[in-house]
Amino acid sequence: MTDTAAQTQLLQPHDKDLGGGFNVRRLLPAAQRRSVGPFVFFDHFGPATEQPGMAHDVRPHPHIGLSTVTYLFEGAMMHRDSLGSVQEILPGAINWMTAGRGIVHSERKPERLKADTYVNHGLQLWAALPQAHEEIEPSFEHTPAGGIPQVVEQGVAVRVLVGEAFGRRSPVKTLSQTIYLDIALPAGGRFELPALAPELAVYAVDADVRINGEAIPAHTMAVLPDGQGAVLACDTAARLMVIGGEPLDGPRYITWNFVSSRRERILEAGSDWAAQRMGHVPGETEFIPLPGKPFGVREPDVGTTPV
Repeated sequence: MTDTAAQTQLLQPHDKDLGGGFNVRRLLPAAQRRSVGPFVFFDHFGPATEQPGMAHDVRPHPHIGLSTVTYLFEGAMMHRDSLGSVQEILPGAINWMTAGRGIVHSERKPERLKADTYVNHGLQLWAALPQAHEEIEPSFEHTPAGGIPQVVEQGVAVRVLVGEAFGRRSPVKTLSQTIYLDIALPAGGRFELPALAPELAVYAVDADVRINGEAIPAHTMAVLPDGQGAVLACDTAARLMVIGGEPLDGPRYITWNFVSSRRERILEAGSDWAAQRMGHVPGETEFIPLPGKPFGVREPDVGTTPV
């Protein structure tokens, strides 16, 4: 094992039940690592078979101080938010919703699939906003799969979901340097990942891999040493996600669905949600009460409602 490999920080998932038997693998935040670049939350869900009558809908819930990022490998979700956005999310697309000072959204089974059996599989991430932009106006941006640039680099297919890499730039707009890649490593493949950002991590979605010669089990996140890339290799075909960017400009407090650099802002958001002052998703009337009594800042846990 090289010195570089010895410095690689490995994060194992902890399972979270989001209700109705819908389980996710949560990699961030972790006790030993709070963030990678701007990313403060990383959930991997599925593959999960959705059948008629199953209720895994994510009901309306609020966010502040972050951007949510939804990416599907399989399946479909219907996004709705308090801005009036209605968007079906399909595999390969990027849904980037910036909460800023506050937004409410839901993610549900599309009406057209309610009588069908299908597989849902994907990732949900949160990127903390820079402190200067934590209270910006909320916004929503959808980039379809066909709008995501793809390049063949070193014989390997790479999709540049967010940020810039290998001469391609994603159209997704961010407020700080952000890297998010989908790498399809073929069986017996080898890929030299350059130091694309000050902080980088590699997540093995579906197969064991090697990073700088170190064996990395599937469903493990390998956080690379600051400012370094890595050599990625595998025996069987593997899907790898790369996340990262510039470090956060200070610590973030996380409670439930709220992210902020200020503790008092978290409490204020809780009061606003309890009083139903954060907006409503048109046509949806369900209300999720604040978790816990009293509502306060918990670190590093991120509540019970997913993105």
